[in-house]
Amino acid sequence: MGRERRGRLEGKVAVITGAADGIGQAAAVLFAREGAKLALADVNEAGLRETLALVGREKGDGIVRKTDVSREAEVKELIALALKNYSQIDIVCNNAGITGGLADLEQEDGENWQKVYSVNVLGAVYATKYVAGHMKDRRTGSIVNTASVAGIRAGAGTNAYSASKAALISFTQTAACDLGGYNVRVNAVCPGLIETGMTRPIFELARQRGKFDKLGSRCELRRYGRPEEVAQAILFLASDEASYITGQALPVDGGNTASLNLPGMKF
Repeated sequence: MGRERRGRLEGKVAVITGAADGIGQAAAVLFAREGAKLALADVNEAGLRETLALVGREKGDGIVRKTDVSREAEVKELIALALKNYSQIDIVCNNAGITGGLADLEQEDGENWQKVYSVNVLGAVYATKYVAGHMKDRRTGSIVNTASVAGIRAGAGTNAYSASKAALISFTQTAACDLGGYNVRVNAVCPGLIETGMTRPIFELARQRGKFDKLGSRCELRRYGRPEEVAQAILFLASDEASYITGQALPVDGGNTASLNLPGMKF
């Protein structure tokens, strides 16, 4: 039985990538609860089906499509499918992302850099590219990119991951400038350490090293976050409640970026 709807997204259609797990799944469930119709994408088909079932429990309306966001043609097809089924797209959440592993600078090869950028940056670029004309014609729309505190400050991710998230924040700003005159808003959320499928290797490594109790201890709230907490921020930026906010990167990090990151203090 779903929770009571507040209807903040009633009548709206949202595309969410990376929807099979973690933040994307939490956003899909929350969006359904708020009345949105959904087009959900991920490379993980089983996870997509699980998310769709959760959306159904909220009495939500959704479709799914296996999509590798690093492939431009597949993203184009995803946007076309959403428009074919729902005739409109009001919100795009570019949430799909990968860490690229935990290799250090000297071990991280060019192929891995390219893979991380293809998913974390170009995936958002492609979706924005193919939805922009539609949103401009309707003179309304909200795009929310999932970046990271790693794109704001060093110490929260590997070189390729951190650089890709910094690039995504920059793209958020430039796209906001391109589309603002058409009443299309582009923002980003920057999660801190959140327990998701993507971050599972970090949590497992902490357990192996006997440091699990230190996870999240560097942020001011002294804990790691939950996907649902980031989803609430995404909902706000996607909704009309944020109608005068664009080009911003909102940290959802327990205060991590509010304080000085000192060498050796991070896990």
